[in-house]
Amino acid sequence: MSTSQSPTPISSSHSSPTPSAAAAAAPWLARGALLTAAFSWGVIWYPYRLLEQAGLSGSLASWLTYLLAALLVLPFYFRQLRPPAGKWRMLLLMALVSGGTNLAYVLAVISGEVMRVMLLFYLAPLWTVLFARLILGERPGGLGYLVVALSLAGATVMLGGAEGGPPLPAGFAEWLGLLAGIGFALANVLTRRIGDIPLGTRSLWVFLGVMAASWWPALGGGGALPVLGTLSGMDWLLLWLTGLGLVVATLSVQYGLAHAPANQAVIILLTELIWAAASSWWLAGESMGPREWLGGAMIVAATLLTGKMEAKSG
Repeated sequence: MSTSQSPTPISSSHSSPTPSAAAAAAPWLARGALLTAAFSWGVIWYPYRLLEQAGLSGSLASWLTYLLAALLVLPFYFRQLRPPAGKWRMLLLMALVSGGTNLAYVLAVISGEVMRVMLLFYLAPLWTVLFARLILGERPGGLGYLVVALSLAGATVMLGGAEGGPPLPAGFAEWLGLLAGIGFALANVLTRRIGDIPLGTRSLWVFLGVMAASWWPALGGGGALPVLGTLSGMDWLLLWLTGLGLVVATLSVQYGLAHAPANQAVIILLTELIWAAASSWWLAGESMGPREWLGGAMIVAATLLTGKMEAKSG
C-alpha cells in the first residue's frame, strides 16, 4: 500500500494533498476515482496471495509488481522524476519509508487475516497526530486528542489480550500491519514537510522506494532468477495486471484527494474496508468476531474524525 493511498498505503502506499479551491471541479469524477482506489486497495491482497502460491515470495512479488508499475508510468512522467531543488533528501527519505510501508503491508496481508491487518494499518491517524506534533510542531487540539483516544480504545478492544495478557498484535503478520500503519503516517507527515510535489514525481519515487526496500529480501539471496523461470504465462499476466492495478490505484487516489473535500474523501476511501471484508470472506473464508467489529468501528470513527480535522485546516 503506497503512501499515495489513504489509509491506505500507501503505499503509499495507502500522502494526502490538501484539496485546493478547484475541489468542486468534476465532483463525480473525483468520487469515482476515490471509489476505484478504495476497491483496488481493498482487494489487492488476493493477487499477492495467488503470486505466493505460484512460488513468489511477498518480497519478490512486491519488487516485480512495483517495477512493472514504474515501467508503466515512466514514459509519461519521466521528466518529473527529478525532484525540485533542495528537496531530494526529504523525498528520498519519504520514498524509503513508503517502500518499507508497502513491503510490510504486502507481507502482512499474505500471511495474516486481512481485516485484522487492515484495521491495525488503519491506526495510522493515531500515529499521524503524534508525528505531526514531533516533526511539524502541530498541536493536535480537541479533535486530535479524540482521534488518539478512539484509536487506542479501538485497538485495545480488538486486540484484547488473551487470558488477561496485554492487548498486542497476535503474530508476525499483525505486527507488520501495525508497522505499516506507522510507516504510512510517517510518510504522510514527511510529504507534508516536503510541500507541493508533482504527482508523477511522488508516484515514481514511491514505486522506486518499494523496489529499494524489497530488493535485498527479494534478490539478495540470488534465488530469484530460478523462480522466475518457473512462472507460467498466467503468472506473468497476473504480475502485469497487479502492476497496472497499482498504477490505477495510485493515480486515482491522488486525483480524488486533489479534487474532493477531505472529509468526503475519507468517507469514500473507508469503503476499502468493505471491499476487504467482502473479498476476504468470499475468497479466503475469513470473518471477524464481535470484538473485532467493535474495535474496528472505533478505529473507523477515529479515521472519520481525521477527515474533519483536515477539513478544518484546509
